[in-house]
Amino acid sequence: MKKIIFLLFLAVLAVAGWLFWGFLSGNGRESSQSLVIKSGQGVNEISRELKQQGIIQSQFIFETAVWFKQAEDKLQAGVYDLPADVSVRELINIFILGPASNQKSITFLEGWHRRWDKFKAALVDNGFDYDRFMTLTASKKDWEKNYDFLSDAPAGASLEGYLFPNTHFIDAETREEDLITRILEDFGRQLATDLRAEIKKQDKTIFEVITLASIVEREVPQAADKKMIADIFLKRLREDIGLQSDATINFVTGKGLAQPTAEDLKVESPYNTYKYRGLPPGPIGNPGLASIKAVIYPTANPYYYFLTTPEGEVIYSRTYDEHLANKNKYLP
Repeated sequence: MKKIIFLLFLAVLAVAGWLFWGFLSGNGRESSQSLVIKSGQGVNEISRELKQQGIIQSQFIFETAVWFKQAEDKLQAGVYDLPADVSVRELINIFILGPASNQKSITFLEGWHRRWDKFKAALVDNGFDYDRFMTLTASKKDWEKNYDFLSDAPAGASLEGYLFPNTHFIDAETREEDLITRILEDFGRQLATDLRAEIKKQDKTIFEVITLASIVEREVPQAADKKMIADIFLKRLREDIGLQSDATINFVTGKGLAQPTAEDLKVESPYNTYKYRGLPPGPIGNPGLASIKAVIYPTANPYYYFLTTPEGEVIYSRTYDEHLANKNKYLP
């Protein structure tokens, strides 16, 4: 019994020593690194981000140290420039003190297109040069060497679709290039390894997924409906049926109508998915993660048509005749 107790004591001592070593030792990085903690992120999310970026060696040590310090609710959101070879102890103290006091946030919402007034206002209101931002995002050419997820986009593609909608922290020193870099890095983190592997497994390209996701984003708000509609669109693409998406018509006309007019449906544009089959030339906005996942992991269903009622309910139909009957029933 004494031997067992002694061995348990040694084991506890070893674990304690490992935790203490992990708490005090640096991460070995030779250069400083930027990290964004978003509002509402919990300790688990923060530790996962730190681990993914190689800033900590163990999530368990970080989370245990935060728990011992009773700092779960004290870690502050913002952009941090972390010093080289930073330890867990130093990290926690940095996050408790918070970022530089001159920081503020800029938010881009799901589905926004960079040419939209709301997107422009978000930039201008936060001191950015909108025209310069548009110039820098007009082509993937100068960015794809650092971001491999851009490689399968057409040569003339812009960064539309890849400007991941989120809240980003900025300060007076943040340039347009810096903001774009942060947004693209966020896209790269959000499109995790498992998602990229599944896209490849399905013999799709990231550009195709993002393009379709941008349409799904503008069609419906709920994640469950997104997955249903993604399956409808994917079936239509496989069977060479036009997508007939009202969202793409609104993208061309700029009207934002729940039900485009008969004249709108005739508009001449490669983005008119009533007139032209297949995917449009590129994304019609910047989709959020739920829409991207919906295209990658759609919910299989027997439907080919859908409509959204004025109350926001999505009505599905198997046939065109059924769809017409539902339009007469549910739409004014």
